[in-house]
Amino acid sequence: MSPENRENVDFIPLLQNQDIDEHLASLRYAYMIQNALMPDHEFLKGLLSDFFIFFLPRDIISGDFYYAFCNRQYVCVAAGDCTGHGVPGALLSILGISFLNEILQSKVNLKANRILNMMREKVMKALHQTGTHSETKDSIDIGLCIIEKSAGILQFSGANRPLIMTRGGLLTEFKPDKMTIGIAPHTEQPFNNRVIEIKPGDSFYLFSDGFADQIGELSDKRFKYKQFKQILESVTGLSMANQKECLEFSFNEWKGNTQQVDDVLVFGFQI
Repeated sequence: MSPENRENVDFIPLLQNQDIDEHLASLRYAYMIQNALMPDHEFLKGLLSDFFIFFLPRDIISGDFYYAFCNRQYVCVAAGDCTGHGVPGALLSILGISFLNEILQSKVNLKANRILNMMREKVMKALHQTGTHSETKDSIDIGLCIIEKSAGILQFSGANRPLIMTRGGLLTEFKPDKMTIGIAPHTEQPFNNRVIEIKPGDSFYLFSDGFADQIGELSDKRFKYKQFKQILESVTGLSMANQKECLEFSFNEWKGNTQQVDDVLVFGFQI
């Protein structure tokens, strides 16, 4: 091999390594931007009596996101799961956060389901979705709660994502509408609104499907939603911090050395 050719061969891996480093640096910077758009722990501490965030992006940046907003009348919390993960999912999550801010800052006395109805209209318009087969099918699944402390109630509306409540050791699931935020406006129906009376000691959970969909190293099967609910039921009575530890341990033990298949988000809170 001539010196010229040897030099070219040696140079190719260097370029590839440099590209990888630059790509990782870009992802880390994008993570900082995405993370800045989501509520920090100090802000959440001012809204909720106790909470935890188990947030584990698959590819540094995430298609999952959590959200919080408050005014004098109510507190809004949400957990979203966007189509895909990595860069495409993260871009869609930023779009979702922006639309939620726009809707909730409009100073209108909103219901949880109306927020999702308005959000769906904005996402469809932004992505130019008309329901044709050739267009992109990007969308956001989300569970959203409006907490009215003065009235002692919580409103819930869900687009393919449920709300779980534990009370006195018992678990109750509030099912979502089987619709997403996006796609085919002519076939979509208005989202429903559930009103739940809040009692001391109640715990609530919003989450993406990443935990339940994780493949186990030993079983080569998904964790499944039923097992996920069993964990939440088993940690009733523990502090939110201890509940998070139990969830992290269960997830990592199940996952083992296998690849993480999706972004993971569990948002647990007490009012």
